[in-house]
Amino acid sequence: MQMKILTIVIQVAFLYIFYFAGSLLQSLLHLPIPGSIVGLLLLFAALLLKICPTQWVETGSVFLLDYLPLLFVPATAGVMNYFNLFAGRTVWLFVITIISTLLVMIFAGHTSRFLARDRGKRKEKADCQKHLSESSS
Repeated sequence: MQMKILTIVIQVAFLYIFYFAGSLLQSLLHLPIPGSIVGLLLLFAALLLKICPTQWVETGSVFLLDYLPLLFVPATAGVMNYFNLFAGRTVWLFVITIISTLLVMIFAGHTSRFLARDRGKRKEKADCQKHLSESSS
């Protein structure tokens, strides 16, 4: 149990390194996007280029994702400070919420279909190469 906690702490610290690197890069280069997004892109590039194996961040990121909804509570409560800004716009907020939810669902569906199709093609190609190598020997 203590080893798992230590692993989580180390991996979350590793994720924070990417966050701080992104923030530093954003401030040095005066980029128009937030440093946290720059850090996320750095982490994505490191994972994609296999500079950073997924095992280095997997347990810590799963831990953070498990508690992610708790991080939205302060933001949601903070919206109540601006209730007068939203008053009288209930219909528009409802329409915007439905449209944005539908767009996310459509985009996620197409993305997962594309990834599944790509995975199927790669598997089919590997099976074909395996079959060819077996038949030639």
